[in-house]
Amino acid sequence: MDFAVPLAESTALLADQHQLVAINDALIEQYLGEDWAFVYRNREYLFWGLIVTIALTLTSILLGFLAGFPAGVIETYGSGYVHSFVRKFGVLLRGTPILVIMLFTYFALPLEPVYNAVQAGVNAFEVVLGPTPFTGPDVPDAFIAATIALGFRSAAYQSQIFRGALQSIDDGQMEAARSIGMSRLEAIRHVIMPQALRRSVPGFQNEFTIVLKDTSIAFAIGLGELLRRSQDLFLQQTTAVLEVIIFISLIYFVLTFTTNRMLDALSTHFAIPGESS
Repeated sequence: MDFAVPLAESTALLADQHQLVAINDALIEQYLGEDWAFVYRNREYLFWGLIVTIALTLTSILLGFLAGFPAGVIETYGSGYVHSFVRKFGVLLRGTPILVIMLFTYFALPLEPVYNAVQAGVNAFEVVLGPTPFTGPDVPDAFIAATIALGFRSAAYQSQIFRGALQSIDDGQMEAARSIGMSRLEAIRHVIMPQALRRSVPGFQNEFTIVLKDTSIAFAIGLGELLRRSQDLFLQQTTAVLEVIIFISLIYFVLTFTTNRMLDALSTHFAIPGESS
């Protein structure tokens, strides 16, 4: 088989791409200035920061849901020491600045067992899909710490979203479910919970946006997310501080705007018939 022609085509395509990048760089520098051209040349570096930001948002909001929904159920229907612990722990998390929580998580909590488990998962993920932004000895522990901090802080707020949604369901529905032979747990699972989850979407939408923006606080523990990589850039070229900040602000705006539109559509789709969305 003759590989000469495909290899020549690949080389030519790569050369054309480099030429196009050089032309774009020159045009941006001509019309917008050297600082914007500097941002353009480092777009791939910022892109990987964007990937870390999105991944951190998703893992944190998922952890927040997995911890927050049961907490909301316990606060609504629980009693005794478990109810008291969940309520007080939620108050503590909501009353503590997220930066303090993140620093405590990173420097004080024993993360080694969690780190080993997550590292095994990341390695398996990379075997299947290739390298990820989390490859390296120093990044995963910061990512794990940030996920735990943002996730449990989000859980404290999500628990209140779900508690309000659960309490908004009329008590008569619980009584009707019990009257047809359902246990209390079955009534919550099959009757109350589906309606509460639908009603909680607007509050969850707001919490998702907050977590997305709060990922920038992971900058404080050295995680290479969007804000941290932006600082790396404007330390290289101090005249480009404003341009870099404007650029990442636009990225955050696009992320939040897109997320809100998607969750608006989700809220409309899952809205309970007969209720205003």
